[in-house]
Parts: sequence; C-alpha cells; structure tokens
Amino acid sequence: MYKGLDYYSFDSLLSEDEKLVRELVYDFVQADVLPIIEEHNRQGRFPFELVQKMGELNLFGANLPARYGCAELNSVAYGLIMQELERGDSGIRSFVSVQSGLVMYPIFTFGSDEQKEKWLPLLASGEAIGCFGLTEPDFGSNPGGLVTKAEKVTGGYKLNGAKMWITNGTIADIAIVWAKLDGVIHGFIVEKGVKGYSAPEMKGKHSLRASVTSELVFEDVFIPDSNLLPNSRGLKCALMCLNQARYGIAWGVTGAMIACYQAALDYSLSRKQFSKPIGGYQITQQKLVYMLTEITKAQALNIQMGRLKDAGQLRFQQVSLAKRNNCEVALNIARMSREVLGANGILDEYPVMRHAANLESVKTYEGTHEMHTLILGEDITGLPAFDN
Repeated sequence: MYKGLDYYSFDSLLSEDEKLVRELVYDFVQADVLPIIEEHNRQGRFPFELVQKMGELNLFGANLPARYGCAELNSVAYGLIMQELERGDSGIRSFVSVQSGLVMYPIFTFGSDEQKEKWLPLLASGEAIGCFGLTEPDFGSNPGGLVTKAEKVTGGYKLNGAKMWITNGTIADIAIVWAKLDGVIHGFIVEKGVKGYSAPEMKGKHSLRASVTSELVFEDVFIPDSNLLPNSRGLKCALMCLNQARYGIAWGVTGAMIACYQAALDYSLSRKQFSKPIGGYQITQQKLVYMLTEITKAQALNIQMGRLKDAGQLRFQQVSLAKRNNCEVALNIARMSREVLGANGILDEYPVMRHAANLESVKTYEGTHEMHTLILGEDITGLPAFDN
C-alpha cells in the first residue's frame, strides 16, 4: 500500500494509471531495494540482481513506444518512477535514468530503424545495459570542447579519446559515445569487447557507492558505419539527451527528500529529550516545516513540468530550473534530517547520510548548480554569462 507525502492533495491531479505506476514502483523499492541497499552501499557495489526485475517491471525506457517492449507511459508516470526509485537510492535511479534517457532515448531519437529494432528491446528488458559518454577529464561543464575524435576510415570510423564519470560504464554492453567527426559532434554506438576499448571502474567514492562509475578509454577503436547514429549531428543532440536525464533527476531527488523527511519525522516523534519527544520543540518543528514546504513546492514543479512535456511545450530552461531547485533543496533536507537525528543520523540504520552523500553528486552531474543558474540567467536577461 503506497505511503507517500501529499500535503497539497496532488494525487487529485494524477490519473489512476499514474498512481498505479507509482504504487508498483513503491512496492518494488520496499520489497527489493530497501532491504539490501545499505549493505551494497557499505560494500561499494551495484545491486546487479535488481536489473532483471526492473526489466520485468518495464522500468527501462518507460516513456518509449510499446513496439520496442517499452511501457509507453506519459511523462508524469515516468517521473513518478524516478521519484520512487530515488526514494530507495540515487544509484538505482541513476541506473534506470541512464539506461532510459541517455541510451534508449538517443537510439530512439537519432538512430536508424535497424539500430532501434536491434537495441531497444534488449535494453528495455535489461538483457543489455548501456552507458552514455559525453563528459571528458578536461571537459565537463563545457561539453562542446570535447576532444574525443572519430576519423573516417574504410567501412567505418576510428575512435580515439577518453570519457570520465560514466555511470554503468564498466558493466555496459554498449556505450553511446559523442565524438568530433570533421569538427562536428556525432553520436556513436560502441559495443563492449571491441579492440582498443576499455572501461575501468572508478574506485574510492564517498558518494553513489551503490552505483558503477567508470572511465571510458578509446585507442584506435574501429566503429562500423552501421554504428553511427545517423540523425545525430551537433552538440544540440547530446544536450537533448541531457535534458531527458535532468527531467528524471528533478523527479528523482524529490523521492530522496521524502525519504529523509519521513525518517526525521518518525525519529522526532519517538526520540525523547527532557520532558517530551523532540518533535514537540520549536526548532525541530521549524526544520520539519521547511522540509514539508520544499517537498510540496518540488512536487508542484514536477507535475506541471510533466504536463508541459507531454504537451510538447516544455523548454530546456524550465527543466534547468527544476533540476537546480530540487537538487539544492534535497541536499538541504538531507543535511537537516541528519541534524534532527543527531549522532544517530550518521548510522546506516537510517537512510539520511547515504542520501546526503549521494545528493552531493546528483547536484553536480547533468549540469552543475552554477551552470543551470547561468542557463536561467541568459534566458531571463538575453545575455549569456559564458562563452557559447
């Protein structure tokens, strides 16, 4: 039975199908994610055993057409999936978000019919895993400066370069890699096991520990003509993919907010100091009210953003606003929840410290807080504050 947070009766804005999807994923998180996630986080490993179940639940590419084995849901239902997954853990939501928004979406949007028919059903079922290679060691916030290069050769292309901070990279069967071909950025499908391609896992993370983060290295990697995404040309195509991911993040971190708020509220009602539960004191109530207010505002942003997306009216600047706002307040809420729990807040008996550590990364990836600020600043003034 779904137990969420709905102070402003937002459920009245959801269809029965949307609520059914949310409850399905809530039950999955309760039964399959929460019982194991702290141990996986402690050990620094991704719970690979969840992939098949998520495929069976049609969580991958859930907003893509049914002909490819996808659920063909609307954008709000897709967002609710992200919310409930990140209520479990950012690493689980990241896995699904990358598979869906950064691998399946570009194949669907920029790929050939043959590429779609080959890869989308495999990715939808979880039989194949994908990753997305845009960020480089020296080019993060400035992806247009990437130096990974593709050179035309007989029968295909030769790829050289490196990518950094790649979710799923080490375990991926395919990588959607963005490289400059004759000075113009294009997308390529790079398959695991080809000569010259390696994907070493990055270790030593204090954040997203239940997620695989990797480097991608290309040394004279041959890419056949059939693996060029034929309709990808220019940085705009790669940024369209990032916009899909940012949409999912804005929803996802709301789930982390709810998890932290609920942990703080429950603790405040059971933990007694002096003469009563700490929830009866003014400062604790102030913190709980801040959390509730910010979650409610984020929920309103998300639902309207989803409706605009389905109407074909959503601008990327509006996605930036939601990603920027929701990540910032999610991290504030996680830290504030830790304060309510006191010393107990650092224990993995409670989820707040794990969420706080994860959200440090989520606030940064798919566009830093500062870059989204500049995107919005240019939109409202017409004056770019960075080089185009």
